Amino acid sequence: MEEHIHHSHSLCAGEQDYVDRRKRVVLESLNKLGINCSTDCVPHIALLPSGGGQRAAVSLVGSLYQMGKDGLLDSLLYLGGVSGSTWSMSTLYSDPQWSVNMNRVSMFSGPGVDMGHALAWLEKRADKEFFSLTDVWGVLTSARIMKKMELRHLSDEASRDATNPYPIYNTVEKGCLSDGPIEGKWFEVSPHEAGFTELGLFVETSLLGSKFHSGELLEQKLERDMVELQGVLGSALACCIPPWLNVDGHIDSAAEEFFCIYNTLDKLVDLIRSSTSDPTALSELNMLQEILEDKVHVNHSTLLKSKNMEERKSFFQQRRVKLLEEVDTWSQSLEERALKTSVFGLIMKVIQLIKKWEWGTTRNHLYQHKDVPPCLGTKEQFHLVDAGLMINVAYPPFLGEKRDIYLIIVLENSAGTMFETLTLAREYAAELKKPFPEIDDKVLEEREWPKDCYVFEGKEKEPTIVYMPLFNRRNCHDAEEINAKMEEYKTFQLPYSETKIKVLLETAEANMKNNKETLLREIKKAILRRENKK
Repeated sequence: MEEHIHHSHSLCAGEQDYVDRRKRVVLESLNKLGINCSTDCVPHIALLPSGGGQRAAVSLVGSLYQMGKDGLLDSLLYLGGVSGSTWSMSTLYSDPQWSVNMNRVSMFSGPGVDMGHALAWLEKRADKEFFSLTDVWGVLTSARIMKKMELRHLSDEASRDATNPYPIYNTVEKGCLSDGPIEGKWFEVSPHEAGFTELGLFVETSLLGSKFHSGELLEQKLERDMVELQGVLGSALACCIPPWLNVDGHIDSAAEEFFCIYNTLDKLVDLIRSSTSDPTALSELNMLQEILEDKVHVNHSTLLKSKNMEERKSFFQQRRVKLLEEVDTWSQSLEERALKTSVFGLIMKVIQLIKKWEWGTTRNHLYQHKDVPPCLGTKEQFHLVDAGLMINVAYPPFLGEKRDIYLIIVLENSAGTMFETLTLAREYAAELKKPFPEIDDKVLEEREWPKDCYVFEGKEKEPTIVYMPLFNRRNCHDAEEINAKMEEYKTFQLPYSETKIKVLLETAEANMKNNKETLLREIKKAILRRENKK
């Protein structure tokens, strides 16, 4: 019987071959920079952009563009993304030569995707097995923000030359994330393999989603396209409350489930409305929109009377039930009036998904596999969701001996508390007994107004981490201005204007340009460490 489950903590043959070829590109780039390096001492460098919605997607492109101008882009062996940064990655890698062809502005401009085409993709996907809310989010992200629907498969990139850094996309398994061992949480996907980082259990990427039992391939299914994968990778945005909603009253964790449901339906209605000119269909969509708007505006005085969390939870639970009841009534009336077209059939399918709140449903290639955590081995399907829900930077695949990384460059575009991704990664490494550089806790006191670059130096087996906050004391006068910038470029908002994109690109480029000498210095140190190891 052919073995389809690869159990190893070493690189698979395909990645190893790519890395060997890519290291020749890295060596040539170092020589052009005037850095002496022998073939067997080429440093393994990974660029890890954080998540952060469109803010992360745009700033990654600006950073890469500047690295290209400065001759640093070809020093990268790996590019590992999560959440919003993977949106740009999936678009960049559509060009096998993007490292030398990149036009930073064209990434986010142009006519975009015809909404009829986007809706047709979604209708077709809805007829397939394991249609989930992830697919709705994937098409919205692709069509509205990246303005391009990538229908290729990730495994198509397995046979490419080594012009670009090797890409690693990252997600987490929802069940183990909430209730399972750390080894069952982080899931990586490359052009060659997909699987659990710490378990060391992988399948060929083309087989992700195929039917397995006890390690045996029973039925091969069609691989996800990049639109579907993009939905999986960036699904945190779809799971959260969108602040662009004009809602009276308090929005807190008690209200989150209700607003998640509202957001999903609202965006779907918006997509369909922009894709049809049929008067009857538009009239029905207007009725559904009125139902949504009626339920989303919360009476402020009612909430003020609800002084504790339990009362607010009860309040929004009632509103959630009422919303779904009214949407059900609306959908039944369509059938009575013989208006169950493919468009409205799609809405009805999505309504059923919302009731289950189902994301990232994928066949489990570890079903009934020996020696895996119960949160994985006992389920025929698992659910892959945004890795930013665990750590908003893809540290896990690049820690330890497998990829032997000497230098990690982090582009910190996350919202929330500065350095949080760094301290979470430190905790992750400690739990798994993996080397991680020392972090002086005094640095954490600068979280409100950070510098533009920090170096956390690896001593022996630890990688050195160059940590680069997007908004910092070099481009913002004080903590108040940083907060204002994060509000201007907040994660949850409608697609950025061309002006905002241009400013964000320039900010990211300036950060990279200002720290070129720091990066060159750390690259040289990484070479010396590798020489000493040899």
